Amino acid sequence: MSKSKHTSPAQGLAYKRREDVAYTNPAFVDSKSSISNEPETKDIVTIGQDISFKTNGHPKTIGFEDDSKYESNSSIKGSSNLETHGKSTPTAQVMPNVHFKDEISDELSDSVKIDMVKDVGNHSNGSTEFPRSSPDADVQSKIIHDKTNNNIVPGDKNIAEDEEVKWLAWMEVQFKKIAGEDGEISLEEFKNALGVKKSFFAERFFTLFDSDKSGSIECDELMVGLRKLTKGTPAEKLKFLFDVYDANESGTIDIDELKTVLRSCMEESSLQLSEDDLDSLTALLFESADEDGSGEISFDELKAELEKHPGVIENLSISAAQWMKPPSKKKQKDGFSRYFTKRYILNNVRKVLFFLWYVLANIGFGIYAGWNYRTSNGFIIAARICGMNLNFNCMFILVLMLRKSLTYLRMTKIGNLLPIDQHILFHKMVGIMIAFYSAVHTIAHLGNAILLDKSRDDLKLWEILFTTKAGFGWVYDTAILTGWGLDIIVVIMVICSMPFVRRSGHFQVFYWTHMLYVPFWILVIIHGSNFWKWFVAPGLLFILEKLSRSKFIKRARYGNTYIEEITLLPSGVTHLEISRPDNFSYKAGDYLNIQIPAIAEHEWHPFTISSAPEMDGRLWLHVRSAGHWTKKLYEHFENYDPGETEDLDDDHCPMDDIERRRKSAVGSRRKSTIGRQRSKSMGFVKPSFDKKEVEKQNRIKKKNKHVKVKCYIDGPYGTATREIFQTEHAILVGAGIGVTPMASILQSIMYRYKESKRTCPKCSHSWFGSIAHTAMKTRKVDFVWINRDQKSFEWFVSLLTNLEIEQSLDNEEEDDSKIIDMHMFMTAAQKKTDMKGIGLQIALDLMHEKSNKDLITGLKTKTQPGRPDWNQLFKSFEGEKKGKIKVFFCGAPQLGKIIKEAAERFSFAFSKENF
Repeated sequence: MSKSKHTSPAQGLAYKRREDVAYTNPAFVDSKSSISNEPETKDIVTIGQDISFKTNGHPKTIGFEDDSKYESNSSIKGSSNLETHGKSTPTAQVMPNVHFKDEISDELSDSVKIDMVKDVGNHSNGSTEFPRSSPDADVQSKIIHDKTNNNIVPGDKNIAEDEEVKWLAWMEVQFKKIAGEDGEISLEEFKNALGVKKSFFAERFFTLFDSDKSGSIECDELMVGLRKLTKGTPAEKLKFLFDVYDANESGTIDIDELKTVLRSCMEESSLQLSEDDLDSLTALLFESADEDGSGEISFDELKAELEKHPGVIENLSISAAQWMKPPSKKKQKDGFSRYFTKRYILNNVRKVLFFLWYVLANIGFGIYAGWNYRTSNGFIIAARICGMNLNFNCMFILVLMLRKSLTYLRMTKIGNLLPIDQHILFHKMVGIMIAFYSAVHTIAHLGNAILLDKSRDDLKLWEILFTTKAGFGWVYDTAILTGWGLDIIVVIMVICSMPFVRRSGHFQVFYWTHMLYVPFWILVIIHGSNFWKWFVAPGLLFILEKLSRSKFIKRARYGNTYIEEITLLPSGVTHLEISRPDNFSYKAGDYLNIQIPAIAEHEWHPFTISSAPEMDGRLWLHVRSAGHWTKKLYEHFENYDPGETEDLDDDHCPMDDIERRRKSAVGSRRKSTIGRQRSKSMGFVKPSFDKKEVEKQNRIKKKNKHVKVKCYIDGPYGTATREIFQTEHAILVGAGIGVTPMASILQSIMYRYKESKRTCPKCSHSWFGSIAHTAMKTRKVDFVWINRDQKSFEWFVSLLTNLEIEQSLDNEEEDDSKIIDMHMFMTAAQKKTDMKGIGLQIALDLMHEKSNKDLITGLKTKTQPGRPDWNQLFKSFEGEKKGKIKVFFCGAPQLGKIIKEAAERFSFAFSKENF
């Protein structure tokens, strides 16, 4: 076995003794640490560079291999000192020319032959030492027998050691990826790797990691710094944070340094606060931390300030966890096993029973058809079984999309027994079954055609498959030909209904190919002699619904409807205010279909109504630009000129820099040489059309416009949120624009809440009484709104502010009596445990405590950074003891799945509306 001069930190932990003793990488060992009362051992692993073993006769380098592409061609020079528990120890140098592997094989240790050195080390002083790897080594590596040094319990020692090995090895792999050919990390590479947006934190982290001040970070320096932040003691993390804030390295933090830090925290969290707000936050935090009033914050003062927030110092880190963590073995997904658990079945009884009914119905119809044709050949039996199930499914897929009928059914007792909320899910499932049965049905008939070709001399195979000579079909013997047409339509509809089409800006493709259902049902009626019996009842309902949704009927029922006002909101959201017909009655959370001929004359699109049913005169829609039609809608009104009747001094549209530049350009043209000559010689004045053009551009640039654009509305249609007022404790979760049904519900609750207001006839004192049980059973609503950025909260911040004001009028001292509690989360904001966010979050907390106002939204409710901890959140809701809980969710399906699983753990009912 060969020896080498240097040892990789990862290699330093790769070889371990077999006793239950905790080991520490030599690169991170405190030379003065003492031995614990562990059994004495004599077997030590000799570590060297280029240790190899043979597999199938070929030598291989021990290490971690990543497809052999991370092999270093040069040594990484230098070593640095690491502070471990207040002491400094030189780090081991990194082993050059080592293969690294992303995944550590469990069989590696069984394949390696290790030379053992016995009786090495000075046992009297409590430590066992590695022999020097070379005469010029700077320090002797050691193994420490201290359980507490690594926070390892006896049963977890080997696991912790393996995790440490993996982490160190992975960091070396990542270093090589980041550093590139030169083997060193520059400031720009470091900034990109950490995902730091602005320069302050990048430069400060880089400076502190670059312990030898060489202007670049070497591998051992990176590991020392990252280990301190991820696995170091709270004191080490706090000292690192203090050094980050102390930019001039004076040993204290002054108010200018703190302001710079808070400004950088604000930028990292994608927050936009005014300069006055930033000054207020800085002054408030500085005043709180500077306990002795010296005008500077010392290390002890910063520590005392952070200790006011339990758990912050212990969990302090930087949000670069994705590339710092080694790839872990993917957990096996539950797959379909989740759907067979007792918890899932109890929480989805209606859906499970309906699914069982559907499966049994298909089996039953299949058995019936197979029995009737039991004397035929196998191909005919298979074709008839699929044909019978196609009759049922082609009818049933239509039933599942009778929106008006389902809305009426929802209001009956039968509706309480059916999973109406999952009608689209079942519609997709039935579509898949139609495709499956069609494929088997076609293959079976092809097999039968081959048998028929062999048994009849007067028919050839191509004549059977592509002509009417075979005599199949009850309408002019066209069963075979219509069958091919049906297959083509099914293939087109299935492909164009896939998510990659619908959600990739090609909704029109999905929309128009789905119109092929008209020729599909015509061909099915011609193709099968019995399908018309299945189709007649749902087909009649479908035709009646389509007629009721026609423009002629809509105009006769509702009159002319117009978009009367629009507001262009941040993140591409268009707020439409539509004239509401007197006879348009709906429930909170319902949706409607809208057609705007100016955008697309034949397209209808569904959107949730965001206004309360109690609001007279207008309907609200909030439309996020996510596809072709919605983007076209936003652009249309963005460039829309509302006309000269508009108030040019509207506060919603102040003169911006672009317009000022335009005026400046107009003024320049006015002062041109030719213009001056003409004005002097002929007395001409500036043409009036320039002024009108400026006024027109002013109107167009407005974010709020009074318009009159014709539209057609179809609805309303009910959703699962109709159950809100029958739920004792409702949890409303809106993600992004998924807040629209929640906005309608919250407004409706407050309208009902205000109706309970009572006034004393003697003293005119008013208060809110109990709401009648018939009006709503809801006694508590917890509203959770999750947005990525600050601007998205502007969509409904005025509404939420009004809700807070309404509740505070009578309940200023009784928070428990509030019917609505709000919980705001901003996912782009750095959490309090992140070094790039801790200063700002503590300052925001102090401001909220002082002014009872959140600077991010302007609400009384404090906005929380990051994503919600659903287990913790649901546990707090459960503890309120306000009655049976149901979660209502609207947002992205991926998030809905996470929330649903969390709700199942707490046995909360769950209902979702995906968009």
